[in-house]
Amino acid sequence: MIDLSVFTGLAGIDIGALTDKPTALTPGQKEAATSLWQSPDGALDIGVWECSPGSFTADRSAAAEFCYFLQGKIVMTHLDGTRRELGPGDAIMLPRGWKGTWEILEHTRKIYVFLADRLHG
Repeated sequence: MIDLSVFTGLAGIDIGALTDKPTALTPGQKEAATSLWQSPDGALDIGVWECSPGSFTADRSAAAEFCYFLQGKIVMTHLDGTRRELGPGDAIMLPRGWKGTWEILEHTRKIYVFLADRLHG
């Protein structure tokens, strides 16, 4: 039987305590995340992430990422200088290899989907 996974109330679920963001460019920037579902081979991961205001570097060399923003306001800047402002209701697809910076203007929460190479299996 194929099972169905349902996730409700994602804008308000508890995803744990905010901790220091390792790639932060802004001292004191914090983030939290929780995985909701992962494929048996580890290649697909779906979850919820949030981050406090500030800037950080992002490198998607190892995986592509889809994001749907639930709350907050951000500016994403690609290494080539291309900028995008995003907020609630917006979605983005970062292809494998995307690199740049995220500037979190307001506390932000998103649903993420990472697609990487198979991790095991």
